[in-house]
Amino acid sequence: MTTRTLISPAQLARPRARYAYWTVLALVLVLFTTVFLGPLYWMVTGGLKTTQEAVQSPPTLVPGSLHPETYARAWEVMDLARLLFNTLYYAFGALAFQLVLNVAAAYSLSRLRPVLGRAILGMMLVTLMIPATVLVVPQYLTVLDVPIVERNLLNSPWAIWLPSVTNAFNIFLLKRFFDSIPQELLDAASIDGASRLRTLWSVVLPISRPILGVVSIFAVVGVWKDFLWPMLTLPDPTKQTLNVGIYSLASGVPENVLIAALTIASVPTLLIFLIFQRNIMSGLTAGGLKG
Repeated sequence: MTTRTLISPAQLARPRARYAYWTVLALVLVLFTTVFLGPLYWMVTGGLKTTQEAVQSPPTLVPGSLHPETYARAWEVMDLARLLFNTLYYAFGALAFQLVLNVAAAYSLSRLRPVLGRAILGMMLVTLMIPATVLVVPQYLTVLDVPIVERNLLNSPWAIWLPSVTNAFNIFLLKRFFDSIPQELLDAASIDGASRLRTLWSVVLPISRPILGVVSIFAVVGVWKDFLWPMLTLPDPTKQTLNVGIYSLASGVPENVLIAALTIASVPTLLIFLIFQRNIMSGLTAGGLKG
């Protein structure tokens, strides 16, 4: 079996063709690396500049002098420790709710097969076509006065947790993975006397670690990078998230200190991606099990 490529091995064997191929490849890699890493470089170096150098036009590519103390100043002035704790609290609380309810929903649709299960899954997927900003007003009115219980959830973590509980995309990923689990494993557990819940806990979840890792990363990053919804539902400065808190304090802060604060706020999500990038790809591509 041969693989067709844009350039055949015979053409690559020629010196001129090989030189042209590697030149174009190197230029493309440098271009894309610059596009993706350029903003990160500007952000990191912007926090190392003086205020005058950070705002001057045209901007300098390399700082004239390094001022790492700007990051320590940003940590204190912007009160990033409190904002970071708030964001972690909201993110991991949302993660806990998502894992419990999304796994239950996906397992029910995949293995319990309720009546109209396909229609329910289809309606869930349809919600992915709705822009998030369209749902802001009805969601805000809901948390402002929750039906039945008649509670105002503003300035409480429930205003962040409840809207993020049911994530159609995560449910779809989990269901697709659960569908790929061989029925023989579940039948064996049933023969041994395991209930549906015990089968989920002892058989399905241990096998599903890759996809559970992906869903966990998506849940944490989704809350971490959100701005509009926390800004509307958390007006109390002591309860704001990292993004909203930096935005609220930005007006009276020097430019280089603000850039340093934004850099610190970006570090956790970048570390999550760099550490778990293999897990993300393996979890997204996991579609079957080999016996």
